[in-house]
Amino acid sequence: MYHQAQTSNPCLSFDILPDNLGDDRETFPLTAYIVAGTQSAQTHNNHIIVMKLSNLHKTASEEEENDSDEEEDEVKNPKMAGALIKHQGCVNRIRSTVFNDKVLAASWSELGRVNIWELNTQLSVVESDHQALSKYNKEKSNSITPLFTFNGHQKEGFAIDWCTTSKGVLATGDCKRDIHIWKPADAASWLVDQRPLIGHTDSVEDIQWSPNERSVMASCSVDKSIRIWDIRAPPAKACMLTAENAHESDVNVINWNKNEPFIVSGGDDGFVHVWDLRRFKEKLSLASFKHHVEAVVSVEWHPKDSAVFASAGADNQIALWDLSVEKESEDNTDEVDGIPPQLLFIHQGQTNIKELHWHPQLPGVIISTAESGFNIFRTISV
Repeated sequence: MYHQAQTSNPCLSFDILPDNLGDDRETFPLTAYIVAGTQSAQTHNNHIIVMKLSNLHKTASEEEENDSDEEEDEVKNPKMAGALIKHQGCVNRIRSTVFNDKVLAASWSELGRVNIWELNTQLSVVESDHQALSKYNKEKSNSITPLFTFNGHQKEGFAIDWCTTSKGVLATGDCKRDIHIWKPADAASWLVDQRPLIGHTDSVEDIQWSPNERSVMASCSVDKSIRIWDIRAPPAKACMLTAENAHESDVNVINWNKNEPFIVSGGDDGFVHVWDLRRFKEKLSLASFKHHVEAVVSVEWHPKDSAVFASAGADNQIALWDLSVEKESEDNTDEVDGIPPQLLFIHQGQTNIKELHWHPQLPGVIISTAESGFNIFRTISV
């Protein structure tokens, strides 16, 4: 399956929204819901977009294409509906969660503030007809206000993640080096600890909460390090483990495996490293791959297969990896032209890729965003 989608302005970041259509859906056509944030040259012309991507059919074989007619092709055309929310400044990164039966999104603005938005209205609007959707976007999208805003960061940032084991808890990191922890005060407000976590010496690029321990999180930074934190400790003593030179330069992105004690990281050096947290004190990665020829900008583990992950690079490639594939010999005779056997698949066709996510309810489906737009695809590899 392969589809493309475009918005009026490219989106630096997006997240997949959960739906009630069921898990492990493989019957075509498929439907997905996402929330994305735009990057417009004009600060006042940015939006959060809640999108419904539907009627996603599998890629037709050459024989099926020859047998189809125009009417059948039209029925199979993919559909996209988008409900807008006015956003001040470019959306550096956006992440969603469900809290108190509300679908929320937290957005990092280039203007240095973090907003939390409720998306239930927009999710309802994308289910309506074209006329109702157009009316909402024309009359109401500019008047939506955030549930909560935090202006306490001294610089803009990109790092942001919701805790999955303690609902409503959020962590945000900025380009100064500070990480702040948010805890819900009630359904519509948060208490943000004004004392930043102390450890990083340069911009915090990404944050990931542990999928198992509610007080534990990881972060990575331009200072080349990956740090593990326990927020039960005072901010000045919360850093428990550090891999000082995890990459040769900036560590851009990390992702925590949902089923195994592994973290995958991607850096400006083009390397992808896999870290075993049981051996993190040794500061040696479990596996390292140098396929991307430019910076790695996004990494994410497969939601069900703990050996599989995807990486995206500034070289306009998305690579799918399988750690369960082992070398057959030490002399690398099983590698073809230097390609590691763990490399399953390479996806190309986008320009300036920014982010990718596996869809947790659509097995094997990846959605990626780039300057050239969105791709929605599923390979036969996973």
